[in-house]
Amino acid sequence: MDYIKHLRSMVGNEKVIMVVSGAIVFDQENRVLMQRRSDNGQWGFPGGFMELGESVQDTARREVYEETGLRLGELELLGIYSGPQYDKTFSNGDQVALLLISFICKEYTGELIECNEESMHNKFFSLEELPDNLFSEHMMLVNDLRSQKARPIIG
Repeated sequence: MDYIKHLRSMVGNEKVIMVVSGAIVFDQENRVLMQRRSDNGQWGFPGGFMELGESVQDTARREVYEETGLRLGELELLGIYSGPQYDKTFSNGDQVALLLISFICKEYTGELIECNEESMHNKFFSLEELPDNLFSEHMMLVNDLRSQKARPIIG
């Protein structure tokens, strides 16, 4: 059974802590992979909710594969984000307190899927030329990536 559906069958729309994991994937030109989400049309980094039995690394790998077709190699922790500023109420009334774990990935295999059920478009962008209409919850990731420019992200 889908963990989130099972949990919601017990608690309804009440606020629950949910773990979200994803990866910021860099190509050989030091561009970041972004996904135009099919649920809201905004651009963001691939990722999603953790399922029972997964590690946060497994979640990031599964979500990136499902959304982009890429299989990730080594993951490096970018950051862990939590607190009231990450609380959210979805359009169906479900309330969550998000714990977001974001990784950086510099190696991957596979062919990039341009679009699928979850992604209207997948594309690599320079950090200096990101698309308009960015997913607001991912702006802190962009800011953290930009602040790391003093040390090489791609070594």
